[in-house]
Amino acid sequence: MPKTSSYTAMLPDSSGRVPYTAEDDAVWRDLMARQLPSVQARMATPYLDGLRRLDLPTDRVAQCNEVSARLTKATGWRVEPVPALIPFGRFFGLLAQRAFPAASFIRRREDFDYIEEPDIFHEIFGHTPLLTDPRFAAFSQAIGQAGHRADKADHAWLIRLYWFTIEFGLTQEAGKMKGLGSGLASSISELEWATSGQPELRDFDVIDILRTPYRIDILQPVYFVIEDLADLFAAAGRDLLADVAQARALGLHPPKYPAKVA
Repeated sequence: MPKTSSYTAMLPDSSGRVPYTAEDDAVWRDLMARQLPSVQARMATPYLDGLRRLDLPTDRVAQCNEVSARLTKATGWRVEPVPALIPFGRFFGLLAQRAFPAASFIRRREDFDYIEEPDIFHEIFGHTPLLTDPRFAAFSQAIGQAGHRADKADHAWLIRLYWFTIEFGLTQEAGKMKGLGSGLASSISELEWATSGQPELRDFDVIDILRTPYRIDILQPVYFVIEDLADLFAAAGRDLLADVAQARALGLHPPKYPAKVA
């Protein structure tokens, strides 16, 4: 996660709506037009089912309060507008309360193809469809509850579980690899790469995931395949802090990527 941002959070008004500009709406519209064909072809059924349930607008930026209304009916979750960068402690605390923290700004046109920090398009289009699924919602809350109880030093370990499942998880459907995570849904290049058969694929395993380092600014060299969302639901019942302790004792795997040049 970048330590600074060139973006400023947009605050909702008294009615709970963020006053997006015509250009903001145009960026959202163009992002939707670009991403929808890709996700229809390459994302998994649970994500697509959630996208249909939410019925997101295609011509303007979605408002957090309207998405929250549909999420609350489905699984009891809501969307909480936040600045782009919040501490891990607050992030986990919100998830524990079934509140998804969503950066309220939308990327500028010059960052259309890639933005390192999450924006409202990534948060809403990428994350919220799967939060309509009770299994995925329970797993997300379990990570939040574990992070809320964890020592600060354990946050970096626990966030790897979030990264390789909620952000970049894969699954198989009818013999084809499909995207599941939000980082895949909101990135054409990463979704194509992840489902191309070229990167290394590993079976879903909590300890293995916790030990696997990552970089946020490259296409991932390794992805984990979740056979069934029931596996995530089962993982929600684990003692994730005990898993972190075991992973810490075993140590990190060697990275599969080059060191980042400053």
